[in-house]
Amino acid sequence: MVRAIKNIQIVKKRKKRFIRFQSDRFDRVKPSWRKPKGIDNRVRRKFKGARKMPNVGYGSNRKTKHMLPNGFFKFPVNNAKDLDMLMMSNKKYAAEIAHRVSSRKRKTILRRAQQLNIKVLNPNARIRTQENE
Repeated sequence: MVRAIKNIQIVKKRKKRFIRFQSDRFDRVKPSWRKPKGIDNRVRRKFKGARKMPNVGYGSNRKTKHMLPNGFFKFPVNNAKDLDMLMMSNKKYAAEIAHRVSSRKRKTILRRAQQLNIKVLNPNARIRTQENE
């Protein structure tokens, strides 16, 4: 099977999620991030010991942004014709069959991907093997 050209290492500047100020104290305050806007807020004023706020400095390297650990980038595929776009860039992009694609179309997509030597990220989804009796 085809291998990705992975020449640059993926470095994440922060893996922990940014959680909302005081979301640990109150159930009504959900942990999903909201920027604090209060005039005395210690997180907004960046006091020592307060939570970190997301900012542009935590962004990923542009070359590795959205890159999967195996070195490929995802490319959503809805039909076998979409695979033709990946013909020349099969070492950079890997096909991901869309959720709404039926099992019959999935089989044709998988056959075409094998012919073009394109990696499929979810080849076993919705494809069942029938037992021989």
